[in-house]
Amino acid sequence: MIIVKKFQKLFDSECDVKADSNAQTNSKLQTKRDVHTWQGFLKLVAKEDGNVESALVLIPMLVLFLIGVQIIVATNIRNADLALAQGDAAARAISHQYQSGDELLEVGGRIEKIQLLVTHRSHTLPQLVPGLVELMGAAPATDVVGIAVVEPTNK
Repeated sequence: MIIVKKFQKLFDSECDVKADSNAQTNSKLQTKRDVHTWQGFLKLVAKEDGNVESALVLIPMLVLFLIGVQIIVATNIRNADLALAQGDAAARAISHQYQSGDELLEVGGRIEKIQLLVTHRSHTLPQLVPGLVELMGAAPATDVVGIAVVEPTNK
């Protein structure tokens, strides 16, 4: 608003100089010219020629930003799921309370065999980029694995 007022003062002073040099012209015509000049400036400021160019830049930039945010969100959700799956595996391996999706693997040699508990955890990701599901062919999801050594029981 301050810039518009400064330009208005500039145009007003320019029109006063023109009015002094052209004293013979009709005052009504001069007023119409002054208004026309000021309105022309306002039309020039309000002109929307750059909208197409800015849309051509802003839309791909917005999509790129959303893709970056989608990657960050996916990474953070995966890390949180990985920590939870590992914690679940450790808790179940200590307590010997297994769930239906858990796997028990025996690893080791002739002397001692170690049992490993493998747990799975999956989580669907939020869709931040419109059309990403159609582009990928499936809904984005994380699938992480937690592994823990099963503690031997004293019998």
